[in-house]
Amino acid sequence: MKVKVQYLGFIKNLINQSEDEFELEEGAPLSELLNKISGMYGSPFQKEVYEKGIKDVKMGFVVTVNGVLIGQLQGIDTQLCNGDNVILMSLMSGG
Repeated sequence: MKVKVQYLGFIKNLINQSEDEFELEEGAPLSELLNKISGMYGSPFQKEVYEKGIKDVKMGFVVTVNGVLIGQLQGIDTQLCNGDNVILMSLMSGG
């Protein structure tokens, strides 16, 4: 199956990429996709956003699947389907 990933804000600047498309097994969990992204973009992504083995993205970042926050789904265990759109973005803060 194919899954589209869009990177917004800090993540987009960190990896110098706005989107990717990944081929995964049907029903693969979000964690598998995050592991692929982590392996592809290496240390900067792992340090700031997600490392293999942790149960969520790091503080200050959110992930949506088809517009729904993963906290409202099954977190990184959310099963993905062909054509899903995943967005990784940083939270905004102001003062």
